[in-house]
Amino acid sequence: MTSRKKAPRHSVDISEEAGVRYLHFGSDWVQGAMRIARPWSLELDYTREMMAGLLLRPDDWPRSALLVGLGAGSLAKFLYRYRPDCRITVVEINPQVEFVARQYFKLPDDPRRLEVVDGCGADYLLGGDRRFDYILVDGFDPEGRPGVLDTEPFYQACRARLSDTGLFCVNLLRGRGFNESVKRIAAAFDDRLRVLPPCDSGNTIALAGAGEMPDLDPEALKPRAAALKQASKLDLNPLLKRLAEAGPPCFP
Repeated sequence: MTSRKKAPRHSVDISEEAGVRYLHFGSDWVQGAMRIARPWSLELDYTREMMAGLLLRPDDWPRSALLVGLGAGSLAKFLYRYRPDCRITVVEINPQVEFVARQYFKLPDDPRRLEVVDGCGADYLLGGDRRFDYILVDGFDPEGRPGVLDTEPFYQACRARLSDTGLFCVNLLRGRGFNESVKRIAAAFDDRLRVLPPCDSGNTIALAGAGEMPDLDPEALKPRAAALKQASKLDLNPLLKRLAEAGPPCFP
C-alpha cells in the first residue's frame, strides 16, 4: 500500500449561505459544514448517520475514537461535547485544514481530549497498535477520491486497531467503484458489515464491527434514539428505519 506523506497543495476555501458556513478544497464540492448559530450540531445528513454507532452501544461508549479526515470538525466537535469521557484522535493530512477548522469552525483547543495529528491516516493506522472503540473515516481529495483510504490493507488495519466491541464507520460515495469499495470492506471484516441506503446527497454510510454486528431492530433502538435526542438534540429517529433496511452487501 502506498501512502501519501506530503500534504496536498489544493486550496482550503470557505463559503457561507443562509446561516451555514461551508468548507471546500479548491472546488464547489462541500467537504464540511457548520450552522453558525449551532456550531456543535451535525449539519450534513451523512455526518448524522455516521453517529449511528451511538445507538448500538451503551451511553458511556465510545471511550476512544479515531477520526481519519478532519474536514470542518463536525464529528470531532460532536463527540467532544456529548461524550466527555471520550478521548478523540483526528488524523488530517493537510495542516491548513486544522487551522481553518479552529479559526472558522470552532474546533476546540484541548489536546488532552482532542488531539489532531498531521499525517496520512493509512500511515497512522499501520504504524501503531493503540486500539479504538470507534473509527470513523471521511477522507477525500478535491475530486471526491479517497485514494489509499479505500484499499483492503487500510481496512484491515482499521479492523486490527478496533477494541473488542469496536465499530468502524466510513463515508462512501455512490458511483463508479462503489461495489468494489464495499467488497474490500467486507473482505477485511469477514462480512461483518452493514451498508445503509444512500443519503439524498449520495453519501452512503457503511458500518462494520470487530465482533458480531449488533441488532439493528428499529423498535429495540427507539429508547436509545430518544435518550440521545434528549441529551444532544441529535434526532436519529429518521435513521431507525434506514438501519432496519441496512443489510449485508449483496453483489451481482
